[in-house]
Amino acid sequence: MSSLKFGTSGLRGLVTDLVGGPSYAYAAAFFASVGGEAGAAREVVIGRDLRSSSAEIAATVATAAAAAGLAAIDCGPLPTPALALEARQRGCCAVMVTGSHIPEDRNGLKFYRPDGEITKADEAAILAALGTVAAGAPLPPAVPAEPEPDAIARYRRRYLDAFKADTLSGQTIAVYQQSSVARDLLVDLLEALGADVSPIGRSQTFVPIDTEAHRPEDVAFIRDVMASGQFDALVTTDGDADRPLIADGTGRIVRGDVLGLITARYLGADTVVVPVTAGSAIERAGGFRQVLRTKVGSPFVIAGMEQAQLDGATIVCGFEANGGFLLGSDSPVGDKILPALPTRDAVLPILATLAAARQAAMPLADLVVTLDVGETASNRLPNVAAERSGALLGQLKDEAFRRDFLRPVGEPRAVDEQDGVRIELDGERTIHFRPSGNAPELRCYAEAKSAEEAEDLVRWGLAAAAAAMERNAG
Repeated sequence: MSSLKFGTSGLRGLVTDLVGGPSYAYAAAFFASVGGEAGAAREVVIGRDLRSSSAEIAATVATAAAAAGLAAIDCGPLPTPALALEARQRGCCAVMVTGSHIPEDRNGLKFYRPDGEITKADEAAILAALGTVAAGAPLPPAVPAEPEPDAIARYRRRYLDAFKADTLSGQTIAVYQQSSVARDLLVDLLEALGADVSPIGRSQTFVPIDTEAHRPEDVAFIRDVMASGQFDALVTTDGDADRPLIADGTGRIVRGDVLGLITARYLGADTVVVPVTAGSAIERAGGFRQVLRTKVGSPFVIAGMEQAQLDGATIVCGFEANGGFLLGSDSPVGDKILPALPTRDAVLPILATLAAARQAAMPLADLVVTLDVGETASNRLPNVAAERSGALLGQLKDEAFRRDFLRPVGEPRAVDEQDGVRIELDGERTIHFRPSGNAPELRCYAEAKSAEEAEDLVRWGLAAAAAAMERNAG
């Protein structure tokens, strides 16, 4: 059975299941069902991350584009949001070859319409069209794409046109380059905005940086770098640079949803859209006119931003717990305007967070303290079939069962059933159970005033869930 599957954002799977015929077939299905829509330019821009398999897969996508009658344009290695911006400006579709933060033995495809990321309905259309692509047929002769080396420069100009040249003056920043496709761009941008920048940790092999579930070795590396006391912050991104990671001067990694909160406030947003896994501080400390919560995944956040604009919201943005920031409307940055870019982006939250700390004339760690964001924790039960987790979640939607289930830890106050079951408890705490979107596992998230309390709540939640599912099975 193939490992290829659409998750919360894009198609992913083992490299061995994607190279060659499968990547051709999925690309061809995209061009047949979505990418060739009337009104779109008859071309496709193609980008990739720095995985060893990405160049080969990108070449196969270009061949599929040619077979579909589209001109293939090779933008080379560049951030996913830079490719999305190029597609938006050209009015064409795009395909990004990336596995984001997952290990190098896996890779994926992210598909874009001219107006942004594909929707869940588009995913269904691609899967339906996949059946029309001849399985196992030999690939047509390779057709090279037309090179376009300036797409990343246009993305760079987007930020230099919006932020003033002295925005980060006086800040000393470490850029953890690893294998991020934005590793040189980050150094260049931060220096252009006045920061004193030190590039560190450049890698010739792929490093699977996850900005939400941090690897112990990454946490230790960042802590050791920041222990020198010479940097105000450390910044980096995941592999395709659509999710940021920032550590403050103490070496503590700032949560992705906190980066989103700081960025939205810096932009003066009146409406923010976030998934249910983002922290409650967004409502408590944000100062926004409206906070809308969605299911997990950028397509749902984008749909929420679009609805907010239809309802009259003026400055609309969204962000995820991983820190990826989506700009739903043109937004002011000082006396300049930053155009909308409704796809996950790592560069904007990095620049805006550092700028907000400088504007407040305080270290980033102190700025975070002023927001009173509390602490979060998460973990998972692996090898949990969907029917088992689904049965438990169905029980948790019943008020009497929920109250009895949670009695050992607190009193339920409110519930959100959009994506799993998220329960607000007394004492400004939450516990949230949801099935994974791309693996047979049950995930548990918690919020509390202290890290210890949040971690204890997750440990209790997973143990209680396992016991309940065992009783159900018996």
